[in-house]
Amino acid sequence: MSSDPWGRVDETGTVYVRTADGEQVVGSWQAGTPEEALAYFERKYEGLVVEIGLLERRVRTTDLSAKDATAAIGHLRQQIDEHHAVGDLDALRKRLDQLVADVEARREERKAQKARQSDEARQAKEKLVAEAEELAASEQWRAAGERLRALVDSWKSLPRLDRKSDDELWHRFSHARSAFSKRRKAHFASLDAQREEARKTKERLVAEAEALSGSTDWGPTAARYRELMADWKAAGRAQREHEDDLWNRFRGAQDVFFQARSEVFAERDAEQRENLTRKEELVAEAEKLLPVQDLKAARAAFRSINERWEAIGHVPRDARPKIEGRMHAVERAIQESEEAEWRRTNPEARARAAGLTGQLQDAVDKLQKQIDAARAAGNDAKADKLARELEGRQALLDQALKGLEEFGG
Repeated sequence: MSSDPWGRVDETGTVYVRTADGEQVVGSWQAGTPEEALAYFERKYEGLVVEIGLLERRVRTTDLSAKDATAAIGHLRQQIDEHHAVGDLDALRKRLDQLVADVEARREERKAQKARQSDEARQAKEKLVAEAEELAASEQWRAAGERLRALVDSWKSLPRLDRKSDDELWHRFSHARSAFSKRRKAHFASLDAQREEARKTKERLVAEAEALSGSTDWGPTAARYRELMADWKAAGRAQREHEDDLWNRFRGAQDVFFQARSEVFAERDAEQRENLTRKEELVAEAEKLLPVQDLKAARAAFRSINERWEAIGHVPRDARPKIEGRMHAVERAIQESEEAEWRRTNPEARARAAGLTGQLQDAVDKLQKQIDAARAAGNDAKADKLARELEGRQALLDQALKGLEEFGG
């Protein structure tokens, strides 16, 4: 009989293994010596040790599922329980028991990790939904549309939740996107309608601008072009493919008109500057008539100058007040000389002036006598009152005497 610490072979060739529950039959060996029998079943034990070691590493270092790990443990446990190996089978059972505990711990850890990932995914998706619902009310059409597309990509990258939660959040997310798309579609439809209306309006403006481009009614036409420009700005933009063409036609029509007007005005301005030079020469000639020495000669000379003045056309507007003011000053000076001459030579006016002076002189003399009488009678209040009245009459008398002097005394 042969034996070792974990097994033995009896004289019949039966192989036993020692366990905590006593000896267990491993098998029968008739092919060789007892030592060979023990060596054979010890090798089978070493095979179990290797398999258990490999399974332990897989459980620790790979993502082996709990189901597969449990099946592998059951297979190894069955081999140990069938006692087809010689060695410390109880130690192997303990290692398998520890593996079971490790697999369960891994299962719970993975379950907790999955719960955390699910919670994080839920929070992430809820955040995406909240942002999408906020964007649904945006009018930043391009930026909001691009952001919503990015949110869809973010959604796809997240793990699914339980079907009910995932469907509910997706429904809100999809509804927000649909609401934004509907509003954007309505906005651009309205914008297209506005642009079409703007195109029709600008077509009418272009037609009128082109019709006016040959007008020579400079002032009213220029004013109308300003009104057309205001109407153009108020009309809004047409479709991009029409806007530039319409603007080029509109601007081109204006350019034709204003270029023609500029050429006419340039010619007119040159003529008016020449007129100004001629009028400056005439006004200088007129100013030499002052001061008036010979009224008759001055009047005749001014008449001749004025006839030549009237024959000359317009001068530049900014120069007109000054040049006309100088001419009017000469005219007023001659008129004042005529009035003075008339006063000196008009007998009726002289008589009226003399009569008025005599009346005022009589009134002054009368008042003076009344003042003297009041003073003599001791009535100073009446004398003072009459004195004030005398001052006013005296002033009128002085003025009348001055006027009389103009008639030669």
